[in-house]
Amino acid sequence: MKCIILAGGSGERLWPISRDLHPKSLLKLYNGKTLIQNVFELALNLATEKNILTVTNIRQLDDTNRQLKELCSKPNIIAEPMSKNTAAAVASAITYLQGQKDEVVIVLPVDFGVKNVDKFVQAINEAKDLAKLGNIVAIGVKPEYSEEGFGYIQAGDKVKKGFKVNKFIEKPKREEVIEILKQDNFYWNTGIYVAKMSVLLQAYKELAPCVNETFEKEMFDENNKIKYEYYAHLPELSIDYALMEKSKNMAFVELQTKWNDYGSWQAIYNSSEKDSKGNVISGNVIADKVKNSFVYSSKELVAVSSIENKIVVETEDAVLVCDKSRASEINTIVKQLKKEKDETTQCRKTVFRPWGFYTCLNGGEGWLSKIITVSPGHKLSLQSHNYRSEHWVVLEGTATVLLEDEVHELEKRQSIDIPLQAKHSLQNHTNEPLKILEVQKGEYISEDDIIRYEDMYGRVK
Repeated sequence: MKCIILAGGSGERLWPISRDLHPKSLLKLYNGKTLIQNVFELALNLATEKNILTVTNIRQLDDTNRQLKELCSKPNIIAEPMSKNTAAAVASAITYLQGQKDEVVIVLPVDFGVKNVDKFVQAINEAKDLAKLGNIVAIGVKPEYSEEGFGYIQAGDKVKKGFKVNKFIEKPKREEVIEILKQDNFYWNTGIYVAKMSVLLQAYKELAPCVNETFEKEMFDENNKIKYEYYAHLPELSIDYALMEKSKNMAFVELQTKWNDYGSWQAIYNSSEKDSKGNVISGNVIADKVKNSFVYSSKELVAVSSIENKIVVETEDAVLVCDKSRASEINTIVKQLKKEKDETTQCRKTVFRPWGFYTCLNGGEGWLSKIITVSPGHKLSLQSHNYRSEHWVVLEGTATVLLEDEVHELEKRQSIDIPLQAKHSLQNHTNEPLKILEVQKGEYISEDDIIRYEDMYGRVK
């Protein structure tokens, strides 16, 4: 039996409204483990280390590898060049695992937790029995409250220790959820799936040929990174939409223990310790006359008074305030921002890249300052800018700077100027993170002012 852990977006923690306005970004599980570590430990109850494959994004590869190395010596990881949702992630994992077609595969999302591990293992084993009959088996749990952000499964006829699936309803509207909860044969879809590899392969061929035709063993380089050209044209499809809602051989098994989806604010609140007034409060917060609310501050002082059943979240670049029972409706705001291409969607203070990340410090008319952190062994593309020059100061580590045809080695407190339109690259050849202060100056300051000539991450167009 093999396990596939889908960790493509969890480390990146991106939402269009803000890098951090998502519960996954706030969560370090209360047992001290991160999301990926928690799910990896659950997977160890089902398979050996060598039979657990994690799919992540190239931007989170180093961080995912670091976290998993705390639990095993050699994590088995493949890296997507970009996020294309779970249909592509699972397909790439199956391609990588090509071998015994009748072997059972378990697909695990990274953002969940269970209270009773034994009950979890029991449900997976029951699902495995159904999978051997040729079914794709989902794991469902009884709904505990109204939640529009989850998918729902309608149970059909009994089969072995599970049920056939009558219908999938993915993220229904509030009115639909009210009607769903009046019936006793609906379950939350946990996003955990169990099936034979051959059954999944056939489902891709029949139901998602646009995804299936892309994949072949040659798509991976020698470091298990997926080549850019195999992903660039793919549609963004969840495995639920691509396969599960269309498949005629779906079954499900009930998970009979408490389950939390850590992509939901309501779930974060429910799983957290509360004070005497029913509040979950974290960070630099002053609360007065506050009841049954979730209040979080990443840095700045947040003062709240006379509120009830609310979510208040302050991060480095945005603030979220909403009713706790209707937190999933933030998706409406996200869709609106995407549609209008509002400037808010482009201005994240901290942005992750395949080579590391940068954090904007300050800016004004014709200038911008940021801290750039380059992971060990990584480098930025060979590039130039038509409208800005740059000045770099090394804060930590050793920088290798390629400027036109010259190579410069810079130590801490040394600096270099990057003239307008000069070809340049910043590289970290050491085993320690490289951190530099960058000041951009020019008539036009924007991330789209970049021409790439060479790039190890396949971003040259």
